[in-house]
Amino acid sequence: MKNHASHHRMMVEDFKRRFWISLIVTMPVLILSPMIQSFLGYSLTFAGRGFVLLAMSGFVYGYGGWPFLTGLVSELRKGRPGMMTLIALAMSVAFLYSGLVVLGVQGKVFFWELVTLIDVMLLGHWVEMRSVMGASNALHALLEVMPRTAHRLDADGRVEDVDIEVLEKGDRVQVKPGERIPADGSVLDGRSDIDFSMVTGESEPVPVGESDLVIGGSVNGTGSITVRVEQAGEESYLSRMVGMVREAAQSKSKAQNIADKAALWLTVVALTAGAVTFAAWLALDRETVFALERTVTVMVITCPHALGLAVPLVIAVITSLSARNGLLIRNRTPFEEIRSVDVVVFDKTGTLTTGEFAVTDVVSVGDWDADRLLTTAAAVESVSEHSIGAGIVAETEDRGLDIESPQGFEALPGRGAKALVSGSEVLVGNHGILEEAGLKAGSFSEQAEKISSQGRTVVFVATDGALRGLIGLADTVRERSAEAIRSLRSRGLEIALITGDNERTARSVAEELGVDDWFAEVLPDRKSERIAELQSRGKKVAMVGDGVNDAPALARADVGIAIGAGTDIAAETADLVLVDNDPMGVEHAVALSTETRRKMVQNLAWATGYNVVAIPLAAGVLLPWRLVLPPAVGALVMSLSTIIVAVNARLVSVPGLRSPT
Repeated sequence: MKNHASHHRMMVEDFKRRFWISLIVTMPVLILSPMIQSFLGYSLTFAGRGFVLLAMSGFVYGYGGWPFLTGLVSELRKGRPGMMTLIALAMSVAFLYSGLVVLGVQGKVFFWELVTLIDVMLLGHWVEMRSVMGASNALHALLEVMPRTAHRLDADGRVEDVDIEVLEKGDRVQVKPGERIPADGSVLDGRSDIDFSMVTGESEPVPVGESDLVIGGSVNGTGSITVRVEQAGEESYLSRMVGMVREAAQSKSKAQNIADKAALWLTVVALTAGAVTFAAWLALDRETVFALERTVTVMVITCPHALGLAVPLVIAVITSLSARNGLLIRNRTPFEEIRSVDVVVFDKTGTLTTGEFAVTDVVSVGDWDADRLLTTAAAVESVSEHSIGAGIVAETEDRGLDIESPQGFEALPGRGAKALVSGSEVLVGNHGILEEAGLKAGSFSEQAEKISSQGRTVVFVATDGALRGLIGLADTVRERSAEAIRSLRSRGLEIALITGDNERTARSVAEELGVDDWFAEVLPDRKSERIAELQSRGKKVAMVGDGVNDAPALARADVGIAIGAGTDIAAETADLVLVDNDPMGVEHAVALSTETRRKMVQNLAWATGYNVVAIPLAAGVLLPWRLVLPPAVGALVMSLSTIIVAVNARLVSVPGLRSPT
């Protein structure tokens, strides 16, 4: 896959290089061309001008047109003539005929039409290939989550640092606070909180102790643990995720480009019209030069300038408009298809929510009011790196309350933390902290259960052997999540929520946002399966996520959308990236996709439709009425078609989005 990405990048650079070099050589061709001189009202002639034009145009034809000439050969070998065939034929007819004119055959040269045709085609393909750069770095990014080395314990308990590639089942490894776990395994000794969010999507750190399972790539919290390796290398959880991403990426449908279909018909029309024109005039005893001139006019007027720009230019404008509004298009085909999806599946943590905890409830007892409970808990948590503690500190600061510096802080892995505040021992944490203090929830049990049933996290606060109250926290819903869901539902789309969080948390967020369907406690492989299950019912699915855990599902979905707050892995796997962390970007993507389709249809209709009138005129059907379309006028008509397509593409507009210019 890495080699494929490198090859694709080389092709993009090749089109870029050929375009700029061809464009430079095009300038003198335009300056020396008789038609351009006539248009602009100046004269520049010298002996051998025709041969200079032939040489420079021949260079552009051979160098700039090489990808299309080889494309013609490839398409003919496959028996599927298309865009490359038509471009190559138009180039070749214009070049060969113009070359014959320079060598003495009566007629007009088409050098400037030839070189500009090639320039436009190179530019169009360069823009197009850049827009379809796929997620070729996704697998490499997934593997980057794993640490490079592990602290392996030998039989005598001595620690040696080794590469994770040499780890085997049964090995014992030591994982220090803040380090990533090097392999899937079970805890042999120690207690800690493990941040599985990068792997499972679970927003809240999970307490682990002896015999609990841990996953390679997840982050150890404040405690030191010893892990027995159960699965490493190809059998590890992340390696299996890599396989799922590869399989899903390979199974993506490859819809044929609309322009290729139009080009196939235009090829048939152009070849048929050209052959019929040449044969007809010869049959009518007209001179060969006249018949050839009519044929060339037909071929020139059918040159796919407009067709070549019809799709790439719309894509270029839409890409610019999208980027200015926080939406990066990584894969063009899925972007075009998002307008027709049936279901949008949102990951919860980091997508519809921020992944940051905020205080929702403060319940105190006796003379302990809410402010006192918060400041006491915040004093302990002020030196903690725990995300829940950060939420308590943030709420205290938002209320303008002073936070005292604690003494003797001690993290209690899997339970919470304790410290001395104003000379009193304060414990802050989950139910485990109550066991630490030998306390029971007592009268707080009912309130704690109520808060928990709403999908929120409960933190108990105890001082000097007495329970002083509890604090409820919840993952914060993004500001425009509800608006995004309402907008998408107004389009008739089904909305689903999928998360690694528990059922209560999933239900709470779904009800708050108005989501009818949700899937809780879903691990990454199950997320991918959920997407596949929806697809098996005939649904076209868009998946919106942000973490490593979403990578297989993003790859499996018809359209994968990564929110910008997520990891590079999610972004590399996705077809679209919401840079501004705004779920409304999904609504914008659908609107832009719909506008893209509309503009493409308009451009393609014009780029092919004008031929219905122009080709008969170019062929000379109105000759009896002395109405003949000269090659020069044919070129003007062809150019006019290109201008119309270009202007129409620039008129892209989506309400609520900033203009690309």
